[in-house]
Amino acid sequence: MRKFINQVREDISCVFERDPAARTILEVIFCYPGFHSLIFHRISHFLWGKRFYFIARFISHVARFLTGIEIHPGAKIGRRFFIDHGMGVVIGETAEIGDDVTIYHGVTLGGTSWKKGKRHPTIGNNVVIGAGAKVLGPIMIGNNCLIGAGSVVVKDVPDDSTVVGVPGRVTYRGEAKVKIDEKLPDPEAQVIKCLTEQLRDIEKRLMELTKEHKEFTACPLEDYPEKD
Repeated sequence: MRKFINQVREDISCVFERDPAARTILEVIFCYPGFHSLIFHRISHFLWGKRFYFIARFISHVARFLTGIEIHPGAKIGRRFFIDHGMGVVIGETAEIGDDVTIYHGVTLGGTSWKKGKRHPTIGNNVVIGAGAKVLGPIMIGNNCLIGAGSVVVKDVPDDSTVVGVPGRVTYRGEAKVKIDEKLPDPEAQVIKCLTEQLRDIEKRLMELTKEHKEFTACPLEDYPEKD
C-alpha cells in the first residue's frame, strides 16, 4: 500500500513538472484523465498479475469509458509516466514503458500481428511521443528519444534520436539529450532544399552553355580555316 501511495505522489509531481497548466494538487487529482487512467491501470495491472483477468479487464474497460484512454492491464509501465490530454491513447497488452515517459493524445502503442507473444513496442526511459504518433510492432525505442507528432514508427530506434515522418525516419542526435522544446528536424524539407539548390546549379550551367552556343553560331564563316 505504501508503494502505491508513493507511486501516486510521483505521478502527481511529474504532472507539475511537465504541464505548465497544472495549478493545484486538487486540479490534478480531479481534472486530469491521464492521471485517472494511470491509477486505474496500477490497480488492474496488480490484479492481472494475480490472474484475476476478468476483473482486471473490466476495470480497464471502465477506465476507457471514463477517460478515453485504453491501457491493457497486461502492459508494464514504469515510474513517473505522464499522459497529457490523453484522449484516444491506446497501449497494448505486451507494451513495456520505462521511467519518465511522456505521451500525448492520439498515441498508439500497437501491434502488427495476431500471433500470441510479444507484439507491442518497448519504450525506453525519458522518451517523449508526440500527438497522434503510432509506434507499432515488437520494436525497441531507445532512451532519451523524441517521436514527432503524427509519425508512424515500425523499426527500432537507437538512443538519443528524433523520429519524424511516415514512415518514421531517425535523425541522430549523438550523445545530446533530447529536450521537448527543441525544434523537430524535417528530413523532407532538407531533401527539397537540396534538390532546389541542384536545380539552380543546372539552370545556371544551362544558361552558360546556351550563351556559349549563341556566340559559336554567331561567328562568321570566313573565320573558319578552309579544308585542304
